[in-house]
Formats: sequence, structure tokens, C-alpha cells
Amino acid sequence: MAIGATIHTFDVQLADTDRGVYEEYSLRVARHPSETDAYMLTRLLAYGLEFVEGIAFSEGLSSTEEPAVVVRDLTGRTTAWVEVGAPDAERLHYGSRLADRTVVYTHRDPAKVMAPWEGKRIHRSDDIRVYSFDPGFIDAAVPLLERRNTVTMTVTERVLYLDLNGTTLTTAVHEHELG
Repeated sequence: MAIGATIHTFDVQLADTDRGVYEEYSLRVARHPSETDAYMLTRLLAYGLEFVEGIAFSEGLSSTEEPAVVVRDLTGRTTAWVEVGAPDAERLHYGSRLADRTVVYTHRDPAKVMAPWEGKRIHRSDDIRVYSFDPGFIDAAVPLLERRNTVTMTVTERVLYLDLNGTTLTTAVHEHELG
């Protein structure tokens, strides 16, 4: 945990009907002082939308060798590299070489996030997916964050219904391809 980090607790109920994933879990999320609430919330959503056995938050902003969210199999091998925000092409290249699956979840304009990657060498770039949310969705959810949070995430036909501390917000989960 980073020095000076703010701890947020999330009690999550996840019902992802698209993937047949139904789970309840609690997360303690350390928000680094340089991490925005929007980034932390996107990290939380990425965790839920990618939830499988072996998923975990990495060391976060203090780790340059891992993505925001990582999935490992029982042997410790990285199977999914999940970036958040606007990673550079070099990180995507590294992650794509290391993991079977590489994805990015962003709270920013996906066109602006992907523009710097154009023409750069990224391993298996055609297999990398970028996911974004409706404009304003993250901005509407951020003020609802507290230190202790109750979250219900329901996903149906790539639409996310998020109940955060008693307020429900809805967004499509948009998929963008590189190349």
C-alpha cells in the first residue's frame, strides 16, 4: 500500500449476465495521492467487468511492471493484462507479449487515448480491445464515492447498470478496436 494512500472499501454484488458471472466480493482499494477518483472508479469497474478467478489489483501507480488489474492462473502466469486510463504504446506492447489477453478501460475520450498509439509497434495490436463508457458517466458517478461503498454492477447486453451507494447510473460499455 502506498504511503499517504486513501483506503476505500467496496462491497460489490456483480451480475454479469453477458458472461454468466455472479459474484459478491469486498475490495479494499488504496487510492494513491496522485490517482484521481475517476481513475480509481474506472479501475473498480474494470475489475468487475473482467472478473474471473485469479483477478487482482496490482501495486497500482507505484508499479511500472504491472497493469492496474492483472489476472493470473494457478501457476502465477499472467493471463490478462488490464490497463486503465491512457497507457502508452510501450506498456501495451509489453502487456500483450506477456498475457494472452490485453484490454484497456478508459474514463477518457477513447479516440484521444488511442491516437498516440498509431504507427507504434504494439504486439498483437489487432487483439487488443479498448473499452469506454458513455460521456459523463464517470463524472456523474465520482461524487457518489465515499470511503465505504456499496456497489451493485449488473451487465446485460454490454449495458452496465451501476448502483453506487443507492444511486443508479446506466452506461453502455463501448468496445473499440486498434488498427
